[in-house]
Amino acid sequence: MSESSQLENTPIDSACTRRVALKSGLGAAMAGVCAGVESTGLAQGTTAGALAMPADQWWCWRGPRGDNTTAPGAQAPQQPDPSKVRWAADVPGRGHSSPVVTDDAIYLTTGDKQQQIQAVLGFERATGKPMFQTVVHRGGIPAKNHPKNTEASPTVAFDGQSLFASFYNSDAIQLTSLTTDGKIRWTKKIAPFDPQRYQFGYGASPLLYGDTVIVASEMDLGAWLVALDRQSGKEMWRTPRPKMITFSSPIVANVAGRDQLLISGANLVCSYDPSNGRMLWQTPATTAATCGTMVWNSTHVFASGGYPDSQTVCVAADGSGKVQWSNNQKCYEQSMLVVGNHLYGVTDAGVGHCWDVSDGRVIWRQRLGGKWSSSPVLVGDLIYAFNESGDGWVFEAGRDRYVQRSKVRVADEVFSTPTVVGDTMYLRVANGSGQSRREKLLAMI
Repeated sequence: MSESSQLENTPIDSACTRRVALKSGLGAAMAGVCAGVESTGLAQGTTAGALAMPADQWWCWRGPRGDNTTAPGAQAPQQPDPSKVRWAADVPGRGHSSPVVTDDAIYLTTGDKQQQIQAVLGFERATGKPMFQTVVHRGGIPAKNHPKNTEASPTVAFDGQSLFASFYNSDAIQLTSLTTDGKIRWTKKIAPFDPQRYQFGYGASPLLYGDTVIVASEMDLGAWLVALDRQSGKEMWRTPRPKMITFSSPIVANVAGRDQLLISGANLVCSYDPSNGRMLWQTPATTAATCGTMVWNSTHVFASGGYPDSQTVCVAADGSGKVQWSNNQKCYEQSMLVVGNHLYGVTDAGVGHCWDVSDGRVIWRQRLGGKWSSSPVLVGDLIYAFNESGDGWVFEAGRDRYVQRSKVRVADEVFSTPTVVGDTMYLRVANGSGQSRREKLLAMI
């Protein structure tokens, strides 16, 4: 057996039948979710295409506001301890997708290159008990990938009724919609995907806005942003992007007075109208390839990358294209975090930074160490950050100096970004190496 346990479609426990839409009081005519708002630590408004979700849930990459901040009242252990858990569940295969948490379930994607399988997994939220393993693709996994990437890096999106999972398979980006009990509703080919240079796989998570799900597919032979109808999978709009391999997830923010679909990469910072894909503005900035998701405040957007150059940049979001400030720091795979007047990031060199959002002034810097892929998350007034070697730091937000609450070691490996809802941190980790490597999903309290 490979490093993962066998991935097969498994029967669903009848006791675990999903009741998400009923419990959440969500009807069929949902407006959308996971589109982002002002990143001030607490939500101050929603985008036009967003639907407020229950405070104790986390339905998509970077959470309900798209800014990796938790709902008011959420708590996480100030010293995360893998021995202090509500439960720990075995995760078959290998993946970097983050946990999506609904009222009674948790969803992940996973892959196994040896078995040539890509799948969506469901777990009971209360116990961690596996609910289903749905194989979405059997065969078709690309022969080449970056050793730090996986065949299941994008995070699932949930709209209150259906799940949306994107995979790189059969020389294309494929989007699959599933029911909450793991039944496949539809699968659509977003675009051909066969990079000729930098065959490093895929990582962009799907984005929900209005009645659509938006997917980025960017490589050197063709690049697009594509929106599909959530119910039918029908294509609603398609916007070309520069032909260049890059890896960032699109995000929607309400910034400078309107909803803007933001994405970096291809030597640009770009904004689009999320309702139709029309470009609003673009600014030469960052570098050819970025992986992190853009962040923002009420007037400006922030991006960092990447390859081959290093830059963190602040751009006015009013369409002027003005670069407010920039520096030569690089947060490549990991996304940054805006809290009030501070921009936080941990660079590839393992140095934590706090910048003033208005002028880029360094408020503090602190060497943490290690290599980084997981993104920091704000819980109350504390920031949690984990490096690839499984070390974690908890430090205070909003201070003029670095104030550490704790440093911990939770596993041999952390690539996934944690999800925090209620009083629990859900974190995908791995221990061991080679054939002995095994993944777990921890519910730390």
